[in-house]
Amino acid sequence: MFTGIGGLQGLMMNKPVTVVGAGITGVLTAYYLARAGYRVTVIDEEKYPAMRTSFANGGQVSVSNSEVWNTWSNVHKGIKWIFTKDAPLLIRPTPSVAKIKWMSKFLWHTLLGVYSKNTAETIRLGLESRKLYEEIITEEHLKFDRSECGILHFYKNEKYLQSAYDAKSIYNDNGCEWDILTQKETIALDTALSDLTGVLGGAFTTSDWTGDIHKFCVELSKVLVKKYGVVFKFNEKFIDDFGLTVVCAGVGSVEIGKMFGDSIPIYPVKGYSITINVSEENMQYVPQVSLLDDQAKIVTSTLGNRFRVAGTAELNGENYDIIRDRIEPLLNWVHVNFPKIDTSDYSSWACLRPMTPNMMPIVMKSKTPGVYYNTGHGHLGWTLSPATAKQLVELIDGS
Repeated sequence: MFTGIGGLQGLMMNKPVTVVGAGITGVLTAYYLARAGYRVTVIDEEKYPAMRTSFANGGQVSVSNSEVWNTWSNVHKGIKWIFTKDAPLLIRPTPSVAKIKWMSKFLWHTLLGVYSKNTAETIRLGLESRKLYEEIITEEHLKFDRSECGILHFYKNEKYLQSAYDAKSIYNDNGCEWDILTQKETIALDTALSDLTGVLGGAFTTSDWTGDIHKFCVELSKVLVKKYGVVFKFNEKFIDDFGLTVVCAGVGSVEIGKMFGDSIPIYPVKGYSITINVSEENMQYVPQVSLLDDQAKIVTSTLGNRFRVAGTAELNGENYDIIRDRIEPLLNWVHVNFPKIDTSDYSSWACLRPMTPNMMPIVMKSKTPGVYYNTGHGHLGWTLSPATAKQLVELIDGS
Protein backbone atom coordinates (compact mmCIF):
# COMPACT_ATOMS: atom_id res chain seq x y z
CA MET A 1 0.00 0.00 0.00
CA PHE A 2 1.17 3.54 -0.64
CA THR A 3 0.81 6.20 2.02
CA GLY A 4 -1.58 9.11 1.70
CA ILE A 5 -0.48 12.70 1.28
CA GLY A 6 -0.10 14.50 4.57
CA GLY A 7 0.38 11.37 6.70
CA LEU A 8 -1.26 11.10 10.12
CA GLN A 9 -1.77 14.85 10.37
CA GLY A 10 -3.83 14.80 7.19
CA LEU A 11 -5.81 11.73 8.31
CA MET A 12 -6.77 13.50 11.52
CA MET A 13 -7.78 16.70 9.72
CA ASN A 14 -11.16 15.61 8.32
CA LYS A 15 -11.67 19.09 6.87
CA PRO A 16 -14.54 19.45 4.38
CA VAL A 17 -13.71 20.33 0.78
CA THR A 18 -15.81 20.58 -2.37
CA VAL A 19 -14.44 19.45 -5.73
CA VAL A 20 -16.24 20.94 -8.72
CA GLY A 21 -16.22 18.50 -11.63
CA ALA A 22 -16.35 14.69 -11.82
CA GLY A 23 -14.15 14.17 -14.86
CA ILE A 24 -10.69 12.61 -14.71
CA THR A 25 -9.11 15.63 -13.01
CA GLY A 26 -11.90 16.04 -10.46
CA VAL A 27 -12.11 12.35 -9.57
CA LEU A 28 -8.34 12.08 -9.09
CA THR A 29 -8.27 15.31 -7.07
CA ALA A 30 -11.01 13.87 -4.85
CA TYR A 31 -8.99 10.68 -4.51
CA TYR A 32 -5.83 12.37 -3.26
CA LEU A 33 -7.78 14.74 -1.01
CA ALA A 34 -9.65 11.80 0.54
CA ARG A 35 -6.42 9.89 1.09
CA ALA A 36 -4.98 12.97 2.78
CA GLY A 37 -7.86 12.96 5.26
CA TYR A 38 -10.18 15.58 3.80
CA ARG A 39 -13.95 15.07 3.86
CA VAL A 40 -14.70 15.36 0.17
CA THR A 41 -17.86 16.24 -1.72
CA VAL A 42 -17.81 16.20 -5.54
CA ILE A 43 -20.45 18.10 -7.50
CA ASP A 44 -21.14 17.89 -11.22
CA GLU A 45 -23.84 19.15 -13.58
CA GLU A 46 -24.11 15.78 -15.32
CA LYS A 47 -26.00 12.74 -14.06
CA TYR A 48 -22.91 10.49 -13.87
CA PRO A 49 -19.12 10.83 -13.59
CA ALA A 50 -17.01 11.62 -16.66
CA MET A 51 -19.79 12.47 -19.10
CA ARG A 52 -18.08 15.32 -20.93
CA THR A 53 -14.40 15.62 -21.88
CA SER A 54 -13.56 12.39 -20.04
CA PHE A 55 -16.22 10.30 -21.78
CA ALA A 56 -14.74 9.03 -25.07
CA ASN A 57 -11.30 10.50 -25.65
CA GLY A 58 -8.46 8.86 -27.58
CA GLY A 59 -7.70 6.55 -24.66
CA GLN A 60 -3.96 7.20 -24.62
CA VAL A 61 -1.85 7.83 -21.53
CA SER A 62 0.74 9.32 -23.82
CA VAL A 63 3.90 10.84 -22.43
CA SER A 64 5.10 10.47 -26.02
CA ASN A 65 2.58 13.16 -27.05
CA SER A 66 3.90 15.85 -24.71
CA GLU A 67 5.09 18.42 -27.21
CA VAL A 68 3.24 21.69 -26.69
CA TRP A 69 1.68 23.34 -29.73
CA ASN A 70 3.49 26.69 -29.40
CA THR A 71 5.58 26.47 -32.56
CA TRP A 72 5.60 28.65 -35.65
CA SER A 73 5.07 25.60 -37.84
CA ASN A 74 1.75 24.97 -36.07
CA VAL A 75 0.81 28.63 -36.47
CA HIS A 76 1.49 28.41 -40.21
CA LYS A 77 -0.58 25.20 -40.48
CA GLY A 78 -3.49 26.82 -38.63
CA ILE A 79 -3.49 29.77 -41.04
CA LYS A 80 -3.22 27.49 -44.08
CA TRP A 81 -6.12 25.30 -42.93
CA ILE A 82 -8.52 28.05 -41.85
CA PHE A 83 -10.92 27.49 -44.77
CA THR A 84 -10.41 23.72 -45.06
CA LYS A 85 -13.43 22.07 -43.44
CA ASP A 86 -11.73 18.69 -42.83
CA ALA A 87 -8.36 20.09 -41.68
CA PRO A 88 -6.67 18.48 -38.65
CA LEU A 89 -6.57 21.91 -36.98
CA LEU A 90 -9.52 24.14 -37.88
CA ILE A 91 -9.93 27.71 -36.69
CA ARG A 92 -13.49 28.73 -37.48
CA PRO A 93 -13.31 32.29 -38.87
CA THR A 94 -16.27 33.51 -36.78
CA PRO A 95 -14.74 36.17 -34.49
CA SER A 96 -15.21 36.34 -30.72
CA VAL A 97 -13.45 38.26 -27.97
CA ALA A 98 -12.54 35.04 -26.13
CA LYS A 99 -11.05 33.44 -29.24
CA ILE A 100 -9.04 36.53 -30.18
CA LYS A 101 -7.68 36.92 -26.64
CA TRP A 102 -6.70 33.25 -26.41
CA MET A 103 -5.06 33.21 -29.84
CA SER A 104 -3.15 36.40 -29.04
CA LYS A 105 -1.81 34.82 -25.86
CA PHE A 106 -0.95 31.63 -27.77
CA LEU A 107 1.08 33.69 -30.25
CA TRP A 108 2.74 35.55 -27.38
CA HIS A 109 3.87 32.32 -25.74
CA THR A 110 5.08 31.07 -29.13
CA LEU A 111 7.08 34.28 -29.52
CA LEU A 112 8.55 33.74 -26.04
CA GLY A 113 9.86 30.34 -27.17
CA VAL A 114 8.22 28.22 -24.44
CA TYR A 115 8.24 25.02 -26.52
CA SER A 116 11.29 23.30 -25.01
CA LYS A 117 10.69 24.29 -21.39
CA ASN A 118 6.98 23.46 -21.38
CA THR A 119 7.44 20.23 -23.31
CA ALA A 120 10.06 19.08 -20.79
CA GLU A 121 7.73 19.90 -17.89
CA THR A 122 4.84 18.08 -19.58
CA ILE A 123 7.04 15.00 -19.99
CA ARG A 124 7.98 15.20 -16.30
CA LEU A 125 4.34 15.42 -15.23
CA GLY A 126 3.42 12.55 -17.56
CA LEU A 127 6.13 10.26 -16.23
CA GLU A 128 5.10 11.03 -12.64
CA SER A 129 1.46 10.36 -13.55
CA ARG A 130 2.28 6.96 -15.03
CA LYS A 131 3.90 5.93 -11.75
CA LEU A 132 0.92 7.21 -9.78
CA TYR A 133 -1.50 5.32 -12.01
CA GLU A 134 0.36 2.09 -11.26
CA GLU A 135 -0.08 2.74 -7.55
CA ILE A 136 -3.77 3.59 -7.87
CA ILE A 137 -4.58 0.62 -10.13
CA THR A 138 -2.76 -1.79 -7.81
CA GLU A 139 -4.21 -0.32 -4.62
CA GLU A 140 -7.81 -0.04 -5.82
CA HIS A 141 -7.95 -3.04 -8.22
CA LEU A 142 -9.41 -1.03 -11.10
CA LYS A 143 -10.48 -2.60 -14.39
CA PHE A 144 -11.02 -0.30 -17.38
CA ASP A 145 -9.96 -2.10 -20.59
CA ARG A 146 -6.35 -1.17 -20.01
CA SER A 147 -3.73 -2.32 -22.50
CA GLU A 148 0.01 -1.96 -21.88
CA CYS A 149 0.53 -1.87 -25.63
CA GLY A 150 2.84 1.10 -26.13
CA ILE A 151 2.22 3.96 -28.53
CA LEU A 152 3.52 4.01 -32.09
CA HIS A 153 3.86 7.28 -33.98
CA PHE A 154 3.99 6.46 -37.68
CA TYR A 155 4.95 8.62 -40.65
CA LYS A 156 4.11 8.61 -44.36
CA ASN A 157 5.81 11.91 -45.14
CA GLU A 158 9.56 12.64 -45.12
CA LYS A 159 9.08 16.01 -43.44
CA TYR A 160 7.05 14.52 -40.60
CA LEU A 161 9.49 11.62 -40.26
CA GLN A 162 12.29 14.14 -39.86
CA SER A 163 10.27 15.76 -37.07
CA ALA A 164 10.40 12.41 -35.27
CA TYR A 165 14.19 12.47 -35.43
CA ASP A 166 14.16 16.09 -34.25
CA ALA A 167 11.96 15.20 -31.26
CA LYS A 168 14.09 12.26 -30.12
CA SER A 169 16.46 14.33 -27.99
CA ILE A 170 13.79 16.24 -26.07
CA TYR A 171 12.05 12.99 -25.14
CA ASN A 172 15.17 10.95 -24.38
CA ASP A 173 16.85 13.79 -22.46
CA ASN A 174 13.79 14.04 -20.21
CA GLY A 175 13.45 10.33 -19.48
CA CYS A 176 10.87 9.18 -22.07
CA GLU A 177 11.87 6.51 -24.56
CA TRP A 178 11.39 7.53 -28.18
CA ASP A 179 12.77 4.70 -30.29
CA ILE A 180 13.05 5.46 -34.00
CA LEU A 181 11.95 2.50 -36.14
CA THR A 182 12.63 1.66 -39.76
CA GLN A 183 9.79 0.99 -42.17
CA LYS A 184 10.08 -2.78 -41.65
CA GLU A 185 10.32 -2.45 -37.86
CA THR A 186 7.24 -0.22 -37.81
CA ILE A 187 5.08 -2.63 -39.79
CA ALA A 188 6.39 -5.63 -37.82
CA LEU A 189 5.11 -4.26 -34.49
CA ASP A 190 1.58 -5.53 -35.10
CA THR A 191 0.18 -8.00 -37.64
CA ALA A 192 -2.76 -5.65 -38.27
CA LEU A 193 -0.33 -3.07 -39.66
CA SER A 194 0.37 -5.18 -42.75
CA ASP A 195 -2.23 -3.21 -44.72
CA LEU A 196 -0.75 0.13 -43.67
CA THR A 197 0.74 1.35 -46.95
CA GLY A 198 3.19 4.17 -47.57
CA VAL A 199 4.77 4.08 -44.12
CA LEU A 200 8.35 5.40 -44.03
CA GLY A 201 9.11 4.77 -40.36
CA GLY A 202 7.95 5.34 -36.82
CA ALA A 203 8.75 6.23 -33.23
CA PHE A 204 7.76 3.81 -30.45
CA THR A 205 7.27 4.40 -26.73
CA THR A 206 6.70 1.02 -25.15
CA SER A 207 5.83 2.28 -21.63
CA ASP A 208 2.85 4.37 -22.75
CA TRP A 209 -0.52 2.62 -22.54
CA THR A 210 -4.23 2.93 -23.23
CA GLY A 211 -7.46 2.51 -21.32
CA ASP A 212 -11.09 3.60 -21.18
CA ILE A 213 -11.02 6.89 -19.28
CA HIS A 214 -14.77 6.83 -18.64
CA LYS A 215 -14.65 3.34 -17.11
CA PHE A 216 -11.68 4.40 -14.98
CA CYS A 217 -13.56 7.42 -13.61
CA VAL A 218 -16.70 5.40 -12.90
CA GLU A 219 -14.79 2.61 -11.15
CA LEU A 220 -12.68 5.01 -9.10
CA SER A 221 -15.82 6.95 -8.13
CA LYS A 222 -17.30 3.75 -6.72
CA VAL A 223 -14.13 3.21 -4.69
CA LEU A 224 -14.24 6.79 -3.45
CA VAL A 225 -17.78 6.35 -2.16
CA LYS A 226 -17.35 2.90 -0.61
CA LYS A 227 -13.82 3.09 0.75
CA TYR A 228 -13.17 6.78 1.37
CA GLY A 229 -16.63 8.14 2.15
CA VAL A 230 -16.63 10.67 -0.67
CA VAL A 231 -20.06 12.14 -1.46
CA PHE A 232 -21.05 12.73 -5.10
CA LYS A 233 -23.80 15.20 -5.95
CA PHE A 234 -24.89 15.04 -9.59
CA ASN A 235 -27.26 17.26 -11.57
CA GLU A 236 -26.06 20.15 -9.44
CA LYS A 237 -24.64 23.51 -10.46
CA PHE A 238 -21.88 25.15 -8.47
CA ILE A 239 -22.98 27.84 -6.01
CA ASP A 240 -20.40 29.84 -4.11
CA ASP A 241 -21.23 28.73 -0.59
CA PHE A 242 -19.09 25.65 -0.09
CA GLY A 243 -16.03 26.95 1.79
CA LEU A 244 -12.82 25.19 0.78
CA THR A 245 -13.24 24.53 -2.96
CA VAL A 246 -11.20 23.01 -5.78
CA VAL A 247 -12.35 23.86 -9.31
CA CYS A 248 -11.75 21.00 -11.78
CA ALA A 249 -14.47 21.94 -14.22
CA GLY A 250 -12.61 22.00 -17.55
CA VAL A 251 -13.96 24.72 -19.84
CA GLY A 252 -16.54 25.53 -17.15
CA SER A 253 -13.71 26.75 -14.93
CA VAL A 254 -13.72 30.07 -16.79
CA GLU A 255 -17.19 31.10 -15.63
CA ILE A 256 -16.66 29.74 -12.13
CA GLY A 257 -13.41 31.68 -11.93
CA LYS A 258 -15.30 34.91 -12.56
CA MET A 259 -17.25 34.33 -9.33
CA PHE A 260 -13.97 34.63 -7.46
CA GLY A 261 -12.45 37.46 -9.48
CA ASP A 262 -10.10 35.11 -11.35
CA SER A 263 -9.42 35.23 -15.09
CA ILE A 264 -8.79 31.63 -16.16
CA PRO A 265 -7.05 31.54 -19.58
CA ILE A 266 -8.87 28.53 -21.03
CA TYR A 267 -10.46 28.23 -24.45
CA PRO A 268 -12.56 25.25 -25.60
CA VAL A 269 -10.78 23.35 -28.38
CA LYS A 270 -13.18 20.78 -29.76
CA GLY A 271 -12.05 17.24 -30.42
CA TYR A 272 -13.93 14.35 -32.02
CA SER A 273 -13.88 10.58 -31.79
CA ILE A 274 -15.59 7.56 -33.24
CA THR A 275 -15.89 4.23 -31.44
CA ILE A 276 -16.23 1.21 -33.72
CA ASN A 277 -17.75 -1.96 -32.29
CA VAL A 278 -15.75 -4.87 -33.67
CA SER A 279 -16.97 -8.46 -34.01
CA GLU A 280 -14.79 -11.27 -32.73
CA GLU A 281 -13.92 -12.48 -36.24
CA ASN A 282 -12.81 -8.98 -37.28
CA MET A 283 -10.58 -8.28 -34.28
CA GLN A 284 -7.61 -9.67 -36.26
CA TYR A 285 -7.72 -6.55 -38.44
CA VAL A 286 -7.64 -4.13 -35.50
CA PRO A 287 -4.19 -2.98 -34.30
CA GLN A 288 -3.48 -3.82 -30.68
CA VAL A 289 -0.66 -1.30 -30.49
CA SER A 290 -1.94 2.25 -30.00
CA LEU A 291 -1.28 4.55 -32.95
CA LEU A 292 -0.63 8.23 -33.45
CA ASP A 293 -0.60 9.63 -36.98
CA ASP A 294 1.26 12.91 -36.49
CA GLN A 295 0.40 14.26 -39.92
CA ALA A 296 -3.36 13.63 -39.66
CA LYS A 297 -3.41 14.35 -35.89
CA ILE A 298 -5.35 11.13 -35.29
CA VAL A 299 -4.87 8.59 -32.48
CA THR A 300 -6.25 5.11 -31.92
CA SER A 301 -6.84 2.78 -29.00
CA THR A 302 -8.22 -0.72 -28.89
CA LEU A 303 -10.47 -0.94 -25.83
CA GLY A 304 -11.64 -4.52 -25.48
CA ASN A 305 -13.74 -5.16 -28.60
CA ARG A 306 -13.98 -1.45 -29.48
CA PHE A 307 -11.69 0.52 -31.77
CA ARG A 308 -11.47 4.17 -30.73
CA VAL A 309 -10.28 6.69 -33.34
CA ALA A 310 -9.94 10.29 -32.18
CA GLY A 311 -8.43 13.55 -33.23
CA THR A 312 -8.74 16.91 -34.94
CA ALA A 313 -8.84 20.25 -33.17
CA GLU A 314 -11.42 22.93 -33.79
CA LEU A 315 -11.64 26.45 -32.36
CA ASN A 316 -15.34 27.24 -32.46
CA GLY A 317 -16.32 28.44 -28.99
CA GLU A 318 -18.38 26.45 -26.50
CA ASN A 319 -20.15 24.29 -29.05
CA TYR A 320 -20.84 20.58 -28.50
CA ASP A 321 -22.43 19.91 -31.91
CA ILE A 322 -21.14 16.80 -33.68
CA ILE A 323 -20.42 18.05 -37.18
CA ARG A 324 -20.35 15.49 -39.97
CA ASP A 325 -17.48 17.29 -41.75
CA ARG A 326 -15.30 16.56 -38.72
CA ILE A 327 -16.37 12.91 -38.33
CA GLU A 328 -15.75 12.03 -41.98
CA PRO A 329 -11.93 12.42 -41.73
CA LEU A 330 -11.87 9.87 -38.90
CA LEU A 331 -13.91 7.35 -40.87
CA ASN A 332 -11.92 7.96 -44.05
CA TRP A 333 -8.68 7.52 -42.12
CA VAL A 334 -9.83 4.05 -41.03
CA HIS A 335 -10.95 3.15 -44.55
CA VAL A 336 -7.60 4.18 -46.05
CA ASN A 337 -5.30 2.69 -43.41
CA PHE A 338 -7.31 -0.33 -42.24
CA PRO A 339 -9.66 -1.22 -45.11
CA LYS A 340 -10.62 -4.58 -43.61
CA ILE A 341 -12.15 -3.03 -40.50
CA ASP A 342 -15.95 -2.95 -40.76
CA THR A 343 -17.10 0.55 -39.74
CA SER A 344 -20.84 -0.10 -40.10
CA ASP A 345 -21.38 -0.12 -36.31
CA TYR A 346 -19.93 3.00 -34.71
CA SER A 347 -20.84 5.95 -32.48
CA SER A 348 -19.67 9.57 -32.75
CA TRP A 349 -18.67 11.95 -29.97
CA ALA A 350 -17.31 15.46 -29.48
CA CYS A 351 -15.76 17.18 -26.49
CA LEU A 352 -14.31 20.55 -25.55
CA ARG A 353 -10.70 20.29 -24.43
CA PRO A 354 -9.82 22.97 -21.86
CA MET A 355 -6.74 24.48 -23.53
CA THR A 356 -4.48 27.14 -22.05
CA PRO A 357 -2.47 29.38 -24.41
CA ASN A 358 0.85 27.96 -23.18
CA MET A 359 -0.55 24.40 -23.20
CA MET A 360 0.19 23.89 -19.50
CA PRO A 361 -2.34 22.80 -16.83
CA ILE A 362 -3.35 25.32 -14.17
CA VAL A 363 -2.68 24.38 -10.54
CA MET A 364 -3.03 27.50 -8.43
CA LYS A 365 -4.70 29.43 -5.62
CA SER A 366 -7.53 31.81 -6.32
CA LYS A 367 -7.56 35.48 -5.37
CA THR A 368 -10.31 34.37 -3.00
CA PRO A 369 -8.99 32.51 0.09
CA GLY A 370 -9.94 28.84 0.23
CA VAL A 371 -10.44 28.44 -3.52
CA TYR A 372 -8.05 26.50 -5.76
CA TYR A 373 -7.86 25.37 -9.38
CA ASN A 374 -6.74 22.15 -11.03
CA THR A 375 -7.81 22.55 -14.64
CA GLY A 376 -6.71 23.38 -18.19
CA HIS A 377 -5.14 20.05 -19.14
CA GLY A 378 -6.13 20.36 -22.79
CA HIS A 379 -5.79 17.12 -24.75
CA LEU A 380 -3.66 15.51 -22.00
CA GLY A 381 -6.07 15.21 -19.08
CA TRP A 382 -5.80 11.39 -19.08
CA THR A 383 -2.00 11.66 -19.19
CA LEU A 384 -1.34 14.40 -16.61
CA SER A 385 -4.14 14.43 -14.04
CA PRO A 386 -2.64 12.23 -11.29
CA ALA A 387 0.45 14.42 -11.01
CA THR A 388 -1.46 17.69 -10.94
CA ALA A 389 -4.02 16.28 -8.48
CA LYS A 390 -1.24 15.34 -6.10
CA GLN A 391 0.40 18.73 -6.65
CA LEU A 392 -2.90 20.46 -5.84
CA VAL A 393 -3.29 18.63 -2.54
CA GLU A 394 0.27 19.54 -1.59
CA LEU A 395 -0.52 23.18 -2.45
CA ILE A 396 -3.56 23.15 -0.12
CA ASP A 397 -1.66 21.39 2.66
CA GLY A 398 1.12 23.95 2.39
CA SER A 399 -1.20 26.98 2.53
